[in-house]
Amino acid sequence: MLENKVMLVGAGPGPADLLTFRAARIIGQAEALLYDALVSEEVLSLAPARCLRIQTGKRAGAKTSMPQNTINRLMLRLARRGLRVVRLKGGDPSVFGRVGEELAFLRAHGVSGEVVPGVTAASAAAAQFGFPLTHRGEARRILYATARVDNGSVLIDGWSAAKDPETTLALYMGRDQVGAVAAELMAQGRRADTPALAVENAGAPDARAIATTLATAAQALAAASPTGPVVLVIGDVVARAEVWSDAALPCAKRAAP
Repeated sequence: MLENKVMLVGAGPGPADLLTFRAARIIGQAEALLYDALVSEEVLSLAPARCLRIQTGKRAGAKTSMPQNTINRLMLRLARRGLRVVRLKGGDPSVFGRVGEELAFLRAHGVSGEVVPGVTAASAAAAQFGFPLTHRGEARRILYATARVDNGSVLIDGWSAAKDPETTLALYMGRDQVGAVAAELMAQGRRADTPALAVENAGAPDARAIATTLATAAQALAAASPTGPVVLVIGDVVARAEVWSDAALPCAKRAAP
C-alpha cells in the first residue's frame, strides 16, 4: 500500500503569475523543495522561509546537475520522513521532465506521486509573441521533440513525423543541434523557407525571439549567441508572430492574408 506523497509540480516558464493556482498553493505549503535550475527566484520565493530547499540542477549542459538516481533517493527519503515534498520542475513536468521515471521510482518504493501541470515553453513562446501553435488550414498537429537521446548524443534520424507542412514542430533542448535537425527535415521534404522562431527564455520578461527560416536557423542562432534555454518553433504558423519585419518574412508567407 502506498504511503506519503511527493508532488511533482510544473513551475512554468519563469514568472510566478504563470503558475496555476494549485501549483502556487502547493509550493506555499512545501516543507522540502527539490527544484531544477530553470525555476525562477520569483517562484522559489513562494516557498515558506523554513522550507528545506535543494537545487538539483538538470539544466542542459550544466556541470552541477544532480544525477537522477540521487534525486530519486532524496525524494524518497524526505517523503518517508513525513515532509510535504515538492519536486519543482521548469515548464510542464510531463514534457521532457522525466516525470515518468520519478513516478515509477516512488511508486515502486511505496510512495505516491501526483503531477501538477505547468505552462510549457512552446505555449509560453506562442502566447508571448502572438502566434498560434495550430491554425485552420496551416497547422493541424503539434510535435514536441528533443534533439537528444538518453546518453546525450544528437538524434539525427527519426524526423519523418515532422515533414508534413501542417505540423508545427517545437524543438526543445536542441540549441546546438539545430543544423543537424534542419538538414534532416529538409531531406524529408520540409521547405527550406519554412518560418522558424527561436525563443530564448520563453515567457520571461527578458525573452528574445529570433525570426529565421528552417534553412537559416542554425546560422541565426549562432549569430544571436543565446545563453538561456531556447525552444525552436518551426512551421507556417510562426509567420503570424509579431516579430517579423516584411524583409525578414519568408517569401512563401508575404502574400498570405
